[in-house]
Amino acid sequence: MSTALVYPQLGTGAIGQFPVERKRKLRTVVNRSADGHVVTLADPAGAVTEWNLQYAGLTDAELATLEAFFAAAEGTLNSFTFVDPVGNLLAWSAQFSNEVWVKGPQLTVSGQQITNAGAGAQSITQTLAAPSGYLYCLSAQVKAAAATTVTMLIGNQSAARAVGTDWSTIVFAASGDPTFGLELAAGAAVDVAWMQAEPQGSPSVYQASTTGGVYENARLGDDSLAITTTDVNCHSCTVKVIHAEHL
Repeated sequence: MSTALVYPQLGTGAIGQFPVERKRKLRTVVNRSADGHVVTLADPAGAVTEWNLQYAGLTDAELATLEAFFAAAEGTLNSFTFVDPVGNLLAWSAQFSNEVWVKGPQLTVSGQQITNAGAGAQSITQTLAAPSGYLYCLSAQVKAAAATTVTMLIGNQSAARAVGTDWSTIVFAASGDPTFGLELAAGAAVDVAWMQAEPQGSPSVYQASTTGGVYENARLGDDSLAITTTDVNCHSCTVKVIHAEHL
């Protein structure tokens, strides 16, 4: 990743608490000619995404982690890597023929079907510029013509999951490096409707993604952290995170 500083997870493994507010601002370039004609063009490089993370019931340890992060970031000065707490981290999460997916040499993709024509296990994975050591949750919707198993991968962690003849969602959570995917046994063919990776311990509703949810060079929106202590070992605060495509 391009920066050593990463936004921390809470003790639960989550990055935010509900409600999380996310705003995306887009910019349009307008060219008005001398004869009065107007031409407008979208400017993707001008997009800005903002998150308002409202925390309540933070423990002393969780608050200390946030305070240490604010000190390391020096408020709005330094950039960091931020992973969207309400999005799918994977890019092209339902298009496994896309080049962002690294496929074993004997693995083929035809529509939703992924087939292993090799004599050994083959995998399809995607590696993100996300923090290592985070708690991640990988989920996928799968089915097969005949009952089989697939192995879900998060970094060097793995878990076998059964695949039936009807669509079902399989889930695996682990702390590890940000490489996510599935491994198929020799000769196996599995239909995969989608995959989703999230920075938390359990899955949420699937969100289709083409660009992914990892934001390098994000910044804090404030120079100080306003904290309210409501009880012993119980604190609340709000953190604003901003990512601008042009910075």
